[in-house]
Amino acid sequence: MGGLEAGPVDLSEHDYALWEKRVDALMVLSTSRGLFTVDGLRRAIEDMGPDAYETMSYYERWIYSVNRNLIEAGAYTADELAARLQAVAARGADYATCSLAEPGDA
Repeated sequence: MGGLEAGPVDLSEHDYALWEKRVDALMVLSTSRGLFTVDGLRRAIEDMGPDAYETMSYYERWIYSVNRNLIEAGAYTADELAARLQAVAARGADYATCSLAEPGDA
């Protein structure tokens, strides 16, 4: 959590996973459309509590926050998100080839 000692920071370069790149892109697109601000991203991360914060990776915290902010903005509901997550889970573990769009979606 902000202001708490968390040990040394790993400054080494690493490749980002595809899902991490997608989370970053979703955040950039959402903020550029005015759905929420970077302050909103930070607020939701700070509100998640120390147990959740300490068990999630950097981008896991981001996707939690992005979803919370988009639900608050009315972009979709928690039920709609849950339904899409179930649809992806039903398709299998290879999320890189999955699409959240359903046939006929515009």
